[in-house]
Amino acid sequence: MEQILNAITEVNNTVNGYVWGWYGLILLIGTGILMTCVTKFFQVSHIATWWKNTIGSLFKKNVIGHRKEKGTISPFQALCTALAATVGTGNIAGVSAAICIGGAGAVFWMWVAAFFGMMTNYSENVLGIYYRRKNSEGEWAGGAMYYLKDGLGSKKGLKIVGSVLAVLFCIFTLLASFGIGSMGQVNKIVANVASAFDISSLSSITVFGEISLYNIILGAVIMALTALIVLGGLKRIANVAEKIVPFMVVLFVFGSLFIIGSNYFNIIPAFKAIFVNAFTPIAAIGGGIGTVVDKVVTQGFKRGVFSNEAGLGSSVMVHSNSSVREPVKQGMWGIFEVFADTMIVCTMTALVVLTSGAYNFETGEILAGFNDATLVGGAFNLVFPWGGIGQKFVAVAMFLFAFTTVLGWSHYGTKAWEYLFGAKSTVVFKIIHICTIMGGAVLTSSLAWDISDTFNGLMMIPNLIGVVVLCPLVMKITKNYVQRKIKKENVKPILSYDEELQKEAEAVLDQED
Repeated sequence: MEQILNAITEVNNTVNGYVWGWYGLILLIGTGILMTCVTKFFQVSHIATWWKNTIGSLFKKNVIGHRKEKGTISPFQALCTALAATVGTGNIAGVSAAICIGGAGAVFWMWVAAFFGMMTNYSENVLGIYYRRKNSEGEWAGGAMYYLKDGLGSKKGLKIVGSVLAVLFCIFTLLASFGIGSMGQVNKIVANVASAFDISSLSSITVFGEISLYNIILGAVIMALTALIVLGGLKRIANVAEKIVPFMVVLFVFGSLFIIGSNYFNIIPAFKAIFVNAFTPIAAIGGGIGTVVDKVVTQGFKRGVFSNEAGLGSSVMVHSNSSVREPVKQGMWGIFEVFADTMIVCTMTALVVLTSGAYNFETGEILAGFNDATLVGGAFNLVFPWGGIGQKFVAVAMFLFAFTTVLGWSHYGTKAWEYLFGAKSTVVFKIIHICTIMGGAVLTSSLAWDISDTFNGLMMIPNLIGVVVLCPLVMKITKNYVQRKIKKENVKPILSYDEELQKEAEAVLDQED
C-alpha cells in the first residue's frame, strides 16, 4: 500500500507542478482580468444590479418557487446547489492550509483571485445558459463541454479542437469529482469528526496497516447518506441543498463573528498582516521574492480556486439547469456565488485563525497540538474550551460544508459522464463516485489535497481556453442586456445559440421579470 501511495504522490507532484506553474496562474487570473475589462468591471460598475437580481430577489416566486418541469430547478436552488459544491472544506481547512503554508498574505491573493473570479464565473454561466440544450431525457444539459464544442468549435479551423477540448474537460471533470468532489472533502470530514468526537474503542483499532477502523466506519456512513440523496437525481440534491446551505453558512458566519469579536484587539493587526505579508513573506516561510510567488501567491490562488471554483467551469453545469432564460441573470448569480464563498465565508475563517492566537501571524507558528486540518477547530476551542465545544462546532460545520460539496460534485460528474456516454448510463458514474468516498476516508491529508489541486488545474485549462476565445460573445450578450434592462433600449434579446430555444425564451422572458 505504501509503495502505491508513494508512486501516486510522485506522479501527482510532477503534474501538479506543471498545471499550477506560471502558465496555469497566468491563464487563471488573466482570464478573470480579461473578462472584467471586456464587461467594463461589471462586478463593480453594476453592483446594485447584480445585488438586486440575486440576494435582493429572494422573495420573488419565480426565483425561489420549485419547478415541475423535469430536470429544471429554481434560480435559488441552482445557487444553493452551486454553493453546496463550492462552500466546502476549502472554506475551512483550505483557508487554514493556505495560511499555514503561505502565511497571512495568502488571504490577500485569495481575495484577488475572487475579485477577478467573479467575472470568470459570470462569463461561464452566461455561456452555459446560451449554449445549453435538452438531453435525451428532456432535461437541460449545459456546461463548458457544450460551449467548447459548439462555441469554440464554430470558429474557423477550430471544430476538431473544440470537440477534443470538450472531451478532455469532461474527463478532467470526472477526475476532479473524485478529488475535490469526494476524496478531499471526505478526508477533512473524517479528520475533524474523528478528532472532535473520538471513540477510542474504534480509533485504536487499525486495519490494512495503519488505517483506523473509526475512519472506515465514518467513510461507510457518509457513503450511505450520499447514496440516499444522489441516486434521487438533481431535484433531490437541490431540495437538500436549499435547506442545508443557507443554514450552514449563516451558522458558521455568526459563530465566526463571535470568535472574531471576542478577539477584537487582533482584528487590525490581522488585516495588517494580510496586506503586508502578501508582498513580504514572514521568515518562517522563507526569504526572497521567489518565495512570494511560489508559496504566498500560489497558495492564495490555488486555495481560492479550490474554494470558489471560478475558472473550473464546474458550477455552470448546475446553473444551466435553472429556469432562468436570460444568460446575464444567471451570470449575476455566479458573481454572488464567488462573493459569498470567498469574500464572506473564507474571510470569516481567515480572521478566526488570525485573531484567535491559534496561528501566530508574526512568526508563522501554529499552536501546539494543532495542524492545518484542525486549526480552525482549535481556534474555536480557545474561546469555547468547555468539553471541546468549539472543535465540535467546527467538526459539524465541516461535515455540512463538505457533505453538501460531495452532493454538488456528484451532479457535475454526472453531467460530464452524460456528455461522454449518454444520459441513460449516468447511474454507473453515481455508483463509482459514491464508492470513491471510502478513498478519502483512508488517504493521507496532504495527498488528498494535492490530488484535488491537480485535477482542478487540469479541468480549468480547456474551460478557460473556451472562455477566452468566446469573450467577444460574452461582451456582446452583456452589452445587449445593459441596453435592454438598464438603458431601456428597444433591442432584440440575445438568449440562445439555437433559433428554436431563442424563440421559446423570448416567449417566456416577460414572466421572469
